[in-house]
This record gives sequence, C-alpha cells and structure tokens, in this order.
Amino acid sequence: MADEQRRGDEPATGDERISGERSGDERISGERSGDERISGELIGGRQEETGFDEEDGRLTLRERKKLRTRQRISGEATLLFIRRGFDNVTVAEVARAAEVSTMTVFNYFPRKEDLFLDRIPEARELITRAIRERGAGESPLAALRRLALGLLAERHPLAAVGEGFEHFWRTVLESPALRARGREVVEEMENTLAALLAEAAGGDAARPGHDDRLAAALIIAAIRVAHADAVARQLGGDPADEVAVGQEEVLRCTFDALERALPGLG
Repeated sequence: MADEQRRGDEPATGDERISGERSGDERISGERSGDERISGELIGGRQEETGFDEEDGRLTLRERKKLRTRQRISGEATLLFIRRGFDNVTVAEVARAAEVSTMTVFNYFPRKEDLFLDRIPEARELITRAIRERGAGESPLAALRRLALGLLAERHPLAAVGEGFEHFWRTVLESPALRARGREVVEEMENTLAALLAEAAGGDAARPGHDDRLAAALIIAAIRVAHADAVARQLGGDPADEVAVGQEEVLRCTFDALERALPGLG
C-alpha cells in the first residue's frame, strides 16, 4: 500500500513497509455483517482508535504521531481478538493488519496481552492526575470517587459500562492469558496507588508504608468488585443504561464504605 495510507506512522523502512492487499481474516477494513460490522462503532467498550486523546495540548507533533500509531495497532488487534479469540491470533497477524512490522508492535506493546488491555497506562495516568491535581481540601479518596463517577457518567471504557462492552469482557474471560494479565494489573495499580497515597501524606513515594499499601489494596479491591458487578450484569444481557444507573449507586455505596474503613483518607 502507499506510504500515505500508514495514517500518521513514521516513514517505513525494512520489514515495516508492508504492501499488497490483505485477505481473509486480515482484511479488517472491509464490509462485515452482524457483530463484525463495527467500523466506527463501539466494540469491547471502545472505538477502533483508543487510548489518550490525540488532541491533548501537552503532546508534541511526534508524540501525537506515535499515539496514532499505537491506537491503530491496538484497534486492529482488538478487532481480530474479538472476532477470533485472543489466543487464536498471533502478533504477526496484528502487525500485518496494522501495516507495521512485528518489531514495531512490540516497541509499543511489550506483551501481547497489552494489545488488548491497552488502557492500563491511561488508567494509571488518570489515577495519578486525580490525586496529584485534586482541589484544595479534597482528600485522595474524594478525588478517586470523583474520578470513578466521572468516568461512569461519560461511559468511559475504564468505567466498565457501555454499549458493546460485553464483547470486550467476554474475550477477556475466555482467555487464560488475559485473565492472568488482569490479575497482574490489579497488583500494579495497588503499587501505583500506594505510592501516590504516601506522596499525598508527605511520605516517601518510593517506599510506601504498611498503611499506604493496605489502603491502596482496599480501594482497588473495592473498585474491582464494583466493576465485576457491572460486567456480570452486562454479560447477562441487561441494557447498558440500566446497568449504569445501578452502577452509580454501587460506586457511591462503595466509596461510602471506604471512607468508613479509611477515615484518614476521607
């Protein structure tokens, strides 16, 4: 294909210059029917292009170009994984669909699982900004409550509630590799939050204390349980709007309970 069709990627060299038409499962942009007709629609709780906002004024031109490439790779991977199952798709197939080399895919996503769970960096960034940029007099826990309810209100993928999200969660549940990666993500988020709580209290973010680590574990566990409830309802066929109404109440009750359990953070 012509270089201009690389949609914002840097000039191709070596095995990154992939030409010719794709066919079969590799032809991602063609016509589809049923669940496969997803161009421009939400699938797995997100659009084909996912991740941070390309229009973020803090990004340089080079960073925006890299972001578009990352989003394109993840978007093509998502379509393949949902259509065929995560464990049935290779990284090489993702590379061909995204018109980059396998090496380029790994440059952006060190692990295959992160191609699908591509919002992990965004989740970490949102939690960090919520706590570090909270208003005067606002506690870390209150900032996290505001973040969680805000994400739900805008039907952000990280809120776990929205049209088409069941495709994403079903793919995760059907893959042992994705479920294992999900458990690692929980631990990573606990570590990130513990460091932020220590920092907010004036302590050493590099060495969070027992109270910080315990508080982080409780917060992440509580949010995970709340999200699991929403996922189960959507997989059971409940309409997304109906789930969202219930999920708002679940989150409010969850954070009320956390404030009682963690009075120092409320």
